[in-house]
Amino acid sequence: MTINPRSHTPVYVQLAELLRSRVESGDLPPGASLPSESHLSQEYGIGRDAVRAAIALLRAEGVMTTTKGRGTWVRETPRRSDAELAPGGSAIARMPSSRERREMDLDEGVPVLEIHSPDGEVQIVPADQTRITRPQSA
Repeated sequence: MTINPRSHTPVYVQLAELLRSRVESGDLPPGASLPSESHLSQEYGIGRDAVRAAIALLRAEGVMTTTKGRGTWVRETPRRSDAELAPGGSAIARMPSSRERREMDLDEGVPVLEIHSPDGEVQIVPADQTRITRPQSA
């Protein structure tokens, strides 16, 4: 796929789609480092601002992660743990506050789950690391 500057789709969205498809195909596996902004800019013939916007979009989707001074890479698939949803309980997905993001060390774009038990207890867990289960009926 190439970037079409005459398309009605902004070039940063086109680059994000291209990089996302490379991740989905395995061409960019989890943990793979993304080429530098200047390299991507030259490779696709677009400005660095468009490259930054594409990377920001993929970070917001939870596809990429960036560390200042270290670069950008494809997010690893997180280990999942189970959280049981008791009968009468509920779960709500939402975006975390900045405090919650820091405390749980969450990447941009990763939601949290509020798991409410029938007795009023609330547990907040990262949505990308949690599988909700229901108790087996007897």
